[in-house]
Amino acid sequence: MADWILENPDGITRVDMVVGIPSKNEADAIAFPTEQASLGLTQYFGDKKVVIVNCDNASTDGTKEAFFAAPCQVPRVYVSTPAGVAGKGNNFHNLFRLVRDLKAQAAVVVDADLKSITPRWIKNLGEPLFSDFGYVTPLYMRHKYDGTITNNIAYPLTRALYGRRVRQPIGGDFGFSGELAEYYLEHETWSESIALFGIDAWMTTLAMYHRKPITQAFLGRPKIHRAKDPAASLGPMFRQVVGTMFALMEPFQQFWKEVRHSRPTSIFGFGLGETEMPPPVNVDVGALYHKLHDGAAEFGDQWKEALAPATYAKLQEVLDLEASHFEFPIPLWAHCLFDMAVAYRDRIMSNTVLMDSLAPLYFGRTLSFVRSTEGMAMAQAEEYIEEQCLAFEAAKPYLLQRWGA
Repeated sequence: MADWILENPDGITRVDMVVGIPSKNEADAIAFPTEQASLGLTQYFGDKKVVIVNCDNASTDGTKEAFFAAPCQVPRVYVSTPAGVAGKGNNFHNLFRLVRDLKAQAAVVVDADLKSITPRWIKNLGEPLFSDFGYVTPLYMRHKYDGTITNNIAYPLTRALYGRRVRQPIGGDFGFSGELAEYYLEHETWSESIALFGIDAWMTTLAMYHRKPITQAFLGRPKIHRAKDPAASLGPMFRQVVGTMFALMEPFQQFWKEVRHSRPTSIFGFGLGETEMPPPVNVDVGALYHKLHDGAAEFGDQWKEALAPATYAKLQEVLDLEASHFEFPIPLWAHCLFDMAVAYRDRIMSNTVLMDSLAPLYFGRTLSFVRSTEGMAMAQAEEYIEEQCLAFEAAKPYLLQRWGA
């Protein structure tokens, strides 16, 4: 990647801990997580040398100025990709490099648009890294319709493949060791998708693959940020996230082929915390139904080519259902994802076309998820998601058979 733009007004050369805030045009939001990170560092890591880093994508809205103007009691560094170099993963790449150069033992990353972050988030994401853990994922309350890619793809797929129950593998807020940062910096699987939105899935998968000690940080409060309607356009983010998970299956196949069952991942942080409920996420179920059927008209040939004949036949039965009786069964969804992963490996069509053809199926499964959970409280919806994960694990022999064939 092209060289970075670095501003280090305090001349920081070595620290114990870094808090990174990746951004692109977040001038209206970045001050709050910066202030909360500062409070967390001073309250809980007063004996450590610390720094907050804004890892930016050459923002043009004054993000850098807002970052430096935020109330903050600890040193700050601003680092940016050159103009024209975008991507969240490229921001992280700069952070990995800075963590290595500063010889930091621990790094925590939080989203720039967070509205619910508290100082305790920094404690719970960072403290395990000074014990025996190498990677920390977030555990927070989310509305059952916030994070549908996580609920219906990322969590069940990574769990079935790599055998770790990590509830938020693409949660956006992480902790990782300095050793892991250096490892990320040099890893040969880096790709264009990872440099964009595939970064979270890649980091979590590599931590699992290399058996790094992982814990989940209980953050107490719900994640409140710019939530999106699951029926809204997915854009390139979907291709990059799911494509990264598919792409890593080939180089890591000797590992995941041996995994038969999943095991729990420890949780750091105790107590129920605050009981504030996450804000509602409104779902346009009509749009989800139409996007599935519009996808059938556009990608029917691609589905027939990518899916096993039995999977394709069952999908046709689903497509014949009226909206009022619609259901996309979990085992069929698992088979669709596994078939698509095999098609991705075999490059039977361009990756972009394959991912675009998967998106309408994801909309269909999301509609079924919404229908199945609409009367459920959050705890019941979580149980439903766990049942979905168990169905993915039960379907793994199908994946092994298809992958081998």
